[in-house]
Amino acid sequence: MSDPNYTPPPQQPYYQPPAPLPPPPSGGSKMMPILLGGVIALIAANLYLFFQLDSLKTDLGKLKEAQETEISQMRETASVNQAASQRNIDALKAELDAAQRQAAMAVGQAKVDADKHVEEVRTRLEQQQRASEQRLTTKVEKVGEVATSATAKAEAAGTEITNVKGDVQKTQDELHQTIAKLTSVQGDLGVQSGLIATNGKELAALKALGERNYFDIKLGKTKVPQKVGDVLLQLTKTDPKKNKYTLLVIADDKRTEKKDKGVNEPVQFYTSKARQPYEIVVNEVGKDQITGYLATPKVQTGR
Repeated sequence: MSDPNYTPPPQQPYYQPPAPLPPPPSGGSKMMPILLGGVIALIAANLYLFFQLDSLKTDLGKLKEAQETEISQMRETASVNQAASQRNIDALKAELDAAQRQAAMAVGQAKVDADKHVEEVRTRLEQQQRASEQRLTTKVEKVGEVATSATAKAEAAGTEITNVKGDVQKTQDELHQTIAKLTSVQGDLGVQSGLIATNGKELAALKALGERNYFDIKLGKTKVPQKVGDVLLQLTKTDPKKNKYTLLVIADDKRTEKKDKGVNEPVQFYTSKARQPYEIVVNEVGKDQITGYLATPKVQTGR
């Protein structure tokens, strides 16, 4: 019996094709080259590291061999040096032993030499003492002789001293007499001069008197002035027959001509160094030459 409420299922077709796949994302075609490049780069980096590691292993091996060779050479060198040092030590020990033996021998010889030297010194000392005693005896004998002659010499010396005193007194008397003969005349500037010397003896007396400074003058005719004292003098003309001369005086950068001056005439001029005049006295006039002296004041102002 059939059910009145029964509803048959809907009819399905016998074959139904599968639904189409969804389309791939639109950016997939762009990512593939990037991924492929990254993989290639990673492979290249691994290969580079592999080769670098292999090269490093090779270098380490060479370094190890070089170090082993150097260590071996150092050991050989150390062994040679140690052997040489040992030989030097042995040689020094032998030299020290020889030196000690020589020192011991030298000590003995030194004692012998010292004893010999002491004996020689003792002998020389005795000889010197005997010689000194002999010389002392001789001197004592000579002292007696000298004492006798000394008395005679003292008497002779007393006589000689008396004679010397007489000569000194005579010289002083002559000096005073010479000074007394000196004269004082008026110079060419109208100033009364000091004492005038007319010859060498009188000039020596003036120098001994010491009232002025005196400088000898002996001038010839020259083209260049000559220094006398602290001034310059130049002889320009002489007349021996008339005992006249002409002289150029240079003092304080001033040039003064003293024309036709006579023998023993005080030729005067002033300088900034003194308040009293300088004086030139010519005692002799020869052919192209004059002889005399320059007298300057003792007191100088220093200006």
